Amino acid sequence: MEALKQRILDEGRNLGRGILKIDSFLNHQIDPDLMVAVGKDIADQFSGAAPDLILTAEVSGIIPAVMTGQAMGNLPVVYARKHKPITMQEPVYVDSAPSHTKGGEVMLMVSPEFLHAGDRVLIVDDFLASGRTLDALSRIIKNADATLVGIAAVVEKSFEGGRKMLAHWDVPVYAVAQITDMRDGKITVV
Repeated sequence: MEALKQRILDEGRNLGRGILKIDSFLNHQIDPDLMVAVGKDIADQFSGAAPDLILTAEVSGIIPAVMTGQAMGNLPVVYARKHKPITMQEPVYVDSAPSHTKGGEVMLMVSPEFLHAGDRVLIVDDFLASGRTLDALSRIIKNADATLVGIAAVVEKSFEGGRKMLAHWDVPVYAVAQITDMRDGKITVV
């Protein structure tokens, strides 16, 4: 999707250590029109997968997941919480993943109230980098006896190897934009 790629090149900042700052349209401030287009693009890629719901991780994955859900006929969107609210009843599905931007392990929790055995689930998140967060979400789906039908990300940093790490799930993996290199302060988008 050319509009997304151009925004990454125009507004993205390479902060070093593989960290891409795209806060002006995705991770802090949201560009609604761009996110609607991203959601439609992901929905088009997975139209044949027939998901029942979309799973993401809070916070930055929520907007692209909701836009994808809307584009797929208003599918429900469930997001894995990073902190357990008092309203979330035990037991919960829980897994952990390292956070590149937070600098430590993050717990991901999903209530069985919203993820059921037999559900067909599409994961949509903001980034595919190392793949560890998406892998943790996939394990949550497996532990719920639900079926993972695909994984989508707004931006993939292919040089971090996440796609290869997720290959064992044997589902389609898609990224709207792909960054192949961030050395020397540059951002190289395919």
